[in-house]
Amino acid sequence: MGREFLEVFEEWASTYDEAVTGHDPQYRDVFEGYDTILDEVAQLTEGTVMEFGVGTGNLTEKVLAKDLKVIGVEPSEPMREVAKKKLPELDLHEGDFLAFPLPDKPVDTIVSTYAFHHLTKEEKNKAIAEFYFLLADGGRVVFADTVYKNSQDEQQIKQEAHELGYYDLLEDLNREYYPQLEDVRQLFEANGFHFEAKQRNKFVWLFVAEKKEEE
Repeated sequence: MGREFLEVFEEWASTYDEAVTGHDPQYRDVFEGYDTILDEVAQLTEGTVMEFGVGTGNLTEKVLAKDLKVIGVEPSEPMREVAKKKLPELDLHEGDFLAFPLPDKPVDTIVSTYAFHHLTKEEKNKAIAEFYFLLADGGRVVFADTVYKNSQDEQQIKQEAHELGYYDLLEDLNREYYPQLEDVRQLFEANGFHFEAKQRNKFVWLFVAEKKEEE
């Protein structure tokens, strides 16, 4: 997980849960349907679950409610503190998408929400390759994150942000590594996954990547 953005999350930890309620008009569309999106991700989990970018534990809480084992990974110490206060039983580790404690055995589901965009394209590829080996046969990756449908969609979203004076949002869109949908598809398919995606709001897509069985 792009450690260059870690300072942002150190500062955001205490107010993150308020931010996702959509009180900031610049980010209202980003977090539209936030709780429903987390519910959908949680519904698609099974077996032992590994979550990258736990944050304050909002998705984690929903997965634990299914009586599933969750191995959490989060680089931000303040975020981990908030999550552990909410979920003291959580098996939570310091780490990110590219550096984390390996589980004792393969996991069945890998989940993440609003985090994968912190990685460059090259880093995303490395992470996805690692997911393949982390997952048990028949395992899946379930992510929800900001993804552009195509280059035209990217240009339109940035232009609208500029016209509305949403300069914090525009800076965020230009600074981080939000991918286009076809790029994400190609990365997963090149690493041995079946890939499907559905748009959940103007910014966020939910994608499910099933591990192909080795021939």
